[in-house]
Amino acid sequence: MFAIPEQFSNATKANLESQFALFSSLTAKTFESVEKLVELNISTARASLEESSNVTRKLLSAKDPQEFFSVAASQAQPSAEKATSYSRQLASIASGAGAEFSKVAEGQIVETNRKVIALVDEVSKNAPAGSETFVAAVKTAISNANAGYEQFSKTSKQAAETIETNVTAAVNQFSATARKATAAATGTATAAA
Repeated sequence: MFAIPEQFSNATKANLESQFALFSSLTAKTFESVEKLVELNISTARASLEESSNVTRKLLSAKDPQEFFSVAASQAQPSAEKATSYSRQLASIASGAGAEFSKVAEGQIVETNRKVIALVDEVSKNAPAGSETFVAAVKTAISNANAGYEQFSKTSKQAAETIETNVTAAVNQFSATARKATAAATGTATAAA
């Protein structure tokens, strides 16, 4: 008579332990992603500071306005390329974090579903006669929830792929615009000579 409440108690305990493991894993993945982001920002800031210092020295040592504008124009393309590289690295970190979160969550959901189905099967063995309809309804509800999750997961992956494609397109467009601006600025500086 006490088997069913004990089964639910054990299932609840296992579920809580599983959720704790999920949150621990997600927290670890979050810290890894933040660490990568901080490293990227520090290296970008360091490189930017060094580059700014070098460009400032070159600008201050210009002998005439023509050389000044020529040096300034020559910096547009490398700056655009660095901004593009930073954007791509940032998108890569975000995409990687999203993929890791999805992978961990999917694994957790599969395991939880397996445990719930096992619990329902075990409880249905001890269920009183005439409860077959109720057990079938519970199994159908679980099956429907799984189908809904699979659709949600598929839609989420498609949305992530679309976002990544859009970020790549935006970065490529920015690069093309920067190249055109550099060419125009270089042409203007050359024309001023």
